[in-house]
Amino acid sequence: MKPQRRSGTRVTAVGVAAVCGALALTACGSSGGSSGPAGGSSTVAAPSTGAGGIACGKPATLSASGSTAQQYAMKYWIKNYTRACAETKISYAGNGSGAGQNDFLAGRTAFAGSDSPLTADQVARSEKVCAGGGHAIHLPMVGGPIAVGFHLPGIDRLVLDAPTLAKIFNAGITKWNDPAIAALNKGVKLPATPIQVFHRSDSSGTTDNFTAYLGVAGQGAWPYPHSKTWAANGGHAVKGSADLAGQVQRTVGAIGYFELPYAVSRMIRTVSVDTGAPAPVDANVIAASHAISGAETTDNGNDVLLRLDYGTKEPGAYPIDVVTYEIVCDKGNKPATWPATKAFLTYMAGRKGQENLTFQGYATLPAKVLTKVRDEIGSLS
Repeated sequence: MKPQRRSGTRVTAVGVAAVCGALALTACGSSGGSSGPAGGSSTVAAPSTGAGGIACGKPATLSASGSTAQQYAMKYWIKNYTRACAETKISYAGNGSGAGQNDFLAGRTAFAGSDSPLTADQVARSEKVCAGGGHAIHLPMVGGPIAVGFHLPGIDRLVLDAPTLAKIFNAGITKWNDPAIAALNKGVKLPATPIQVFHRSDSSGTTDNFTAYLGVAGQGAWPYPHSKTWAANGGHAVKGSADLAGQVQRTVGAIGYFELPYAVSRMIRTVSVDTGAPAPVDANVIAASHAISGAETTDNGNDVLLRLDYGTKEPGAYPIDVVTYEIVCDKGNKPATWPATKAFLTYMAGRKGQENLTFQGYATLPAKVLTKVRDEIGSLS
């Protein structure tokens, strides 16, 4: 395993609103920023305070790239941070986790967003861009469900399990009225419409997590190792979650995978997943937060990694989830941009950065994880 009801937007919106009060503020803790160094020291001067009590670092222009999963969150963070700290300019290119990793390792960005951890070889490569013997580390910042969106006129609710999803995405099931699908949807009149499968063409952490789920929970129906690149047969390849969701929205008979905010923004129906629990589980922030709360944490120095349980059968836990990491150096970050980068990361991991993410369609990370992340940010240089 790698480290890390009704469908549609009406129910999703209810889930987002309900979880905000129940989970978000608790998980974010009471501190608005870093809780201070956890060991080691930082050369960054005490930050100034901008509007809304957000601590600003030394003004700079930051470039970052990577995960499309966090793109809605990143827009929210950048808007709020730069409103308070107007002299800092931040750009984020949602070009996929693989591209974001490559940009960071080539020294083109201040940090990368990735839904998959770097490999050991990539961490070794990072020593070339992290000065003074530093290397890349991972800071989990946001989580959320990977929704399986579908487009079948007249079908409001669709239940699928991991083996059936694996066969659909590997061209083993090609019609919507296949007996395997019908058995999971008793009483539903399924059409004989051909299934149009859409998957990512770019190197994607969303693909990595989705295929990890199919491999763990698919009972042998998914014959490939999890990977950021798509390996299965057939289907239509599309770059980026936004365009993939757009194709599903426009194509009758379509199915595809993308983060929940892309389904919400386009009013795409989403699959309820039969995990073996007493009831199928919907893709919403409550169910994803429930699943992510059970993730194991692996700490190695400043590195903080989460191991998701894709095979969970816990009632109410949605199993197809993603955690996005911000990748920076443990030491040796670029001196010109590090004070601003550190202040921005501190805001993202703090109460002000985390408290309204559920309204953007994101799940809550466990409080102990965010506390650890804030401590680690305080110790980086």
